[in-house]
Amino acid sequence: MDSKYSIVPGFFAHPELEGLLPLQTASLPPRFGLVDESQNRWQTFLADIEKLNTNAPPNVSYKAIFAGRHGEGWHNVAEAKYGTEAWEEKWAALEGDGEITWGPDPNLTPLGVDQAKEAHKLWEVETSRFGLPLPARFFCSPLTRALETFTITFEGIVSSDKKAPLVMENCREQYGVHTCDKRRSASYITSTFPDVVLEHNFSDEDPLYSPDWRESHSNVARRAKKVLDYIFFEDDVAKDEVLISITAHSGFINGLVAVTGHPKCNLPTGGILPMVVKCTKSSQSTD
Repeated sequence: MDSKYSIVPGFFAHPELEGLLPLQTASLPPRFGLVDESQNRWQTFLADIEKLNTNAPPNVSYKAIFAGRHGEGWHNVAEAKYGTEAWEEKWAALEGDGEITWGPDPNLTPLGVDQAKEAHKLWEVETSRFGLPLPARFFCSPLTRALETFTITFEGIVSSDKKAPLVMENCREQYGVHTCDKRRSASYITSTFPDVVLEHNFSDEDPLYSPDWRESHSNVARRAKKVLDYIFFEDDVAKDEVLISITAHSGFINGLVAVTGHPKCNLPTGGILPMVVKCTKSSQSTD
């Protein structure tokens, strides 16, 4: 699809944008990093986005996307144990070391569960006390750590019968070689997380993972763009709404950053990166 994406600055502030902590973003800054500290901050925010959309030409639209990274998984523990260089050269291709099991498709650690609970608290505070509406549409990676994070984050906040997340293959982590990035079966996902919805033609077994080939960063960015295109143009709910949630991974979020031109950042496990995204579709496109 002939579409381009960019970030609308000025709404959210993070340390890396202020030069305080280069390439490092706080996991869960107050108000998700919203600059406006007033009591009616979210009403003002939504009015500003509505104004942008009202005044935009027909081929331009705006959405607020909250991109959440999963909480700490056992693969994160293993990488910290051995160091990134040794992890990439040896350990990531294995499933464990006799002490830690990280593949395939690891669960959250106790710390990862706590990180998701902290995200839950922030959503609860901002929605119940300060009027932040829940996202109109939720998207999620099919990997277990992301599904667990979504479940914990929105448990008791989101009605599962009305806000079931759409699980999309394109929202997953960079795939190949690393056993932690090989997903489990569709039957496992639906039995373990019965409230989620799998996208159309979602295969039972992982069709993408290869033990011999690692996906390129540029292809992750292409997948991220496909997800944005789906959100802005194809999904029956999302295309007409403003607030969108995606629960995914650092690699996928880096893909969003690359596609939108957002300043580079290193989002810690359990972190949430909100962004106001401008979509410009070519007036000559017939998609």
